[in-house]
Amino acid sequence: MSAGAITPVFVRLKLSLLRNGLRQSGGRKAAYITSAVFALLFAALQLIGLIALRGHAHAESVVVLAVAVLGLGWAVMPLFFPSGDETLDPTRLVMLPLRPGPLVRALLTASLVGIGPLFTLCLLAGSVIAVARGGAAFAVGVVAVVLALLVCVALARAVAAANVRLLTSRKGRDLAVLSGLVIAVGAQVVNFGAQRIGASGLGELDPAGDVLQWVPPASAIGAVHAVSEGAYGRAAAQLALSAGALAALLAVWSRHLTRLMTSPDGSTLPTADTSVRERSSTGLSGLLPAGRTGTVMERSLRYVWRDPKTKAAWVTSLAIGLIVPVFNAWQGTGSVYFACFAAGMLGIQMYNQFGQDSSAFWMVATTISSTRDAHAELRARAYALLLITLPYATLVTVLTTAMLGDWPRLPEALGLSFALLGAMLATGAWTSARFPYSIPQEGYKNVAPGQTGLAWISIFGGMIGAALLCAPVIALTIWLNVSADGEDLAWLLLPVGTLWGAMLTAVGLRLAAPHTARRLPEILQAVSKG
Repeated sequence: MSAGAITPVFVRLKLSLLRNGLRQSGGRKAAYITSAVFALLFAALQLIGLIALRGHAHAESVVVLAVAVLGLGWAVMPLFFPSGDETLDPTRLVMLPLRPGPLVRALLTASLVGIGPLFTLCLLAGSVIAVARGGAAFAVGVVAVVLALLVCVALARAVAAANVRLLTSRKGRDLAVLSGLVIAVGAQVVNFGAQRIGASGLGELDPAGDVLQWVPPASAIGAVHAVSEGAYGRAAAQLALSAGALAALLAVWSRHLTRLMTSPDGSTLPTADTSVRERSSTGLSGLLPAGRTGTVMERSLRYVWRDPKTKAAWVTSLAIGLIVPVFNAWQGTGSVYFACFAAGMLGIQMYNQFGQDSSAFWMVATTISSTRDAHAELRARAYALLLITLPYATLVTVLTTAMLGDWPRLPEALGLSFALLGAMLATGAWTSARFPYSIPQEGYKNVAPGQTGLAWISIFGGMIGAALLCAPVIALTIWLNVSADGEDLAWLLLPVGTLWGAMLTAVGLRLAAPHTARRLPEILQAVSKG
């Protein structure tokens, strides 16, 4: 079947998938319409902003960098949001008698339908308007917009086809859940870059722009600027780069489609060795205490490593807890007290402890028959968290202090971090028993429908309580800093903060244990809703 015959069919298929998806529920339709409105509004603002750059001395660097970042976004989108477009999975078409060439052209055309391509088109059009001067430049700009848009879409499709086995596996779902980490890190990088540009001007982008103007799809926009300057040879080379990149991506996409359509899935093939082999111990249990404490700690640590949602929460907290103090120290605007951010981010992991178990909590509930059992369970979970948090918070605090060169304040920062961590362990244990909620195992939601209020009370109420519990140590820190003799006694904040945090943890676990034992049925019902 030719591409001309199947292309309209695939476009109608894409429209049908969008329409039928919106018919599934009113909530999904509302979410889609809201996201579309915000995306188009942002695209319009981007277009206006880029047009306003017209005539600016550094406009080329801005638009080239923007298009390069846009291309990067298209490349990683299939990895982190594989379920965002059902047509990204070509294995659904393996039973159809389609040849790779016509199939690639039909899928490429169908891929141009959606909010993402429209947003990209607006940004590319604004970029051309910002740098084009003269009729020839605008004529080349039309070609550049088409080339850049096709390169972005083909890049996303090629990446999706190359990783389709990964994206449909459990590892792929793990990778998708970790998208929150990329967003968090990217936000901090953008914030850091914006501060640098605000201090030094757009000229800071020129070195990056000089390099990226030769990297597709940004090279297509670079060609428009080259024509505006009369550099027709450079413009031809940059357009050729974009056209070559498009041809290469289509070839890679076609090759992966051929392999997916003709080779069997490895999951359907028998393994070479069907004998049953016992799994060897990882050695983790040998390093932990004996009895229930060690068992619960090992289970909690395995959740961190194996459960996608738990892993994503931990990795995101670890990354943000390091990025915020280090980036601020790097810019010279930070303080050693920013290191407390690491302890605060990891302390949040103590909240909703039973919700992390989801429906599997019933197995834990069968082992809790008294307040003593509940206390042992909560204590072991706190120990597992401390096993990671204590050395990590110490490392971040020392690193931040070293970058700022403010070593006299290291005991104060460590004492505050340990006190904050203890307070969050205490309030986290109590709110876990008092306000449990379910975490859905599928999708990107972290709270089951109807339990959002519980999540807000648990997390933000607990954080406010932790801040109040840390008030004595904070007050002592302030007093020592304003007192004339405070510098000589500042070292006391380390033992005081450590002891205060340990006391808060012990008291919090004791108070949470009877609630946990008494409310086991309610907790089990709440955490099993997802």
